[in-house]
Amino acid sequence: MLTVPVDAQTTAPAAGGASLTLVHVLSGMGGSYDPPIRLEDIHIIRHSFRPGDPEGLQGPEDLTEERVLAYTREQDLSPRRFPETPSRYWVILIADGARRSRLWGTFENHGEVEAERTMHRLFDLRPSSFLAPLFGRLVVEWDNPRSWHRSASATSVAKLPVLEIVDRDKVPFPGFDRVLLKHHELRDMVESPRYADWRVALAEVQGIYLITDSTNGKQYVGKADGAERILGRWRAYANDGHGGNVALRELIEDSKGNATEGDYVRHFVYSILRVFGPSTSSSEVDVAESHYKRALLTRGFGLNRN
Repeated sequence: MLTVPVDAQTTAPAAGGASLTLVHVLSGMGGSYDPPIRLEDIHIIRHSFRPGDPEGLQGPEDLTEERVLAYTREQDLSPRRFPETPSRYWVILIADGARRSRLWGTFENHGEVEAERTMHRLFDLRPSSFLAPLFGRLVVEWDNPRSWHRSASATSVAKLPVLEIVDRDKVPFPGFDRVLLKHHELRDMVESPRYADWRVALAEVQGIYLITDSTNGKQYVGKADGAERILGRWRAYANDGHGGNVALRELIEDSKGNATEGDYVRHFVYSILRVFGPSTSSSEVDVAESHYKRALLTRGFGLNRN
């Protein structure tokens, strides 16, 4: 049985040498299950970004489990465009430039939900741990961008070379005055091991932060004081997008029905205006917050309501 090294960087051999292919990876890791996951049990889907298409994946900020699941589970009625009875495991690749495609994750297919059928078929997909050690790390060469899905047992899949199996780079903390995060990056920051240094730094300070709506430049000034610290406050924003703030919640609520629920958070950008040590009094932090609200006019022209 083939075992795939997942703790070190792997690159495809030079031309003329034996190549590691996607089939090798799928067969090797599938064979470790009981019962084994066969190639016939796997369907491979390659998504690409479609900027400006509200029904598609517009960019990296859409690579959340909720968005990818919603986008993937909806398939065409025609069996010529998508199999009538697709395989149990769906391996999801994301276009990563030219012919490169990176493994995003896998779903387990529990069949079509016929009661939800309209102009499309909707499948009951559930997150799967199959290939989990390689999520975000496995990069393959996809030979034909027009062919966006295929069975793992297809002859063409046997020819798809593995380009890389790499460790994701650690993200160094840039300093408080250089923090600038989009919402999908904020989620990564509070969860991913790559941002461990960021969490250590932000867990130690109180501060004044700024949230900017990139669609119109409107801003929200907030504070993180006491035991909460900046990391604790920003975890709330990563979770629901608004952190309990009235104006931000309204923006998200108003976007429902026009786009995927909660989709408006893609427009928020997070930065830090000033930091304070853990022993700074709450009254001093309050004074600084009021100053920035006045200086940036966020009560009259921005997103602060008080």
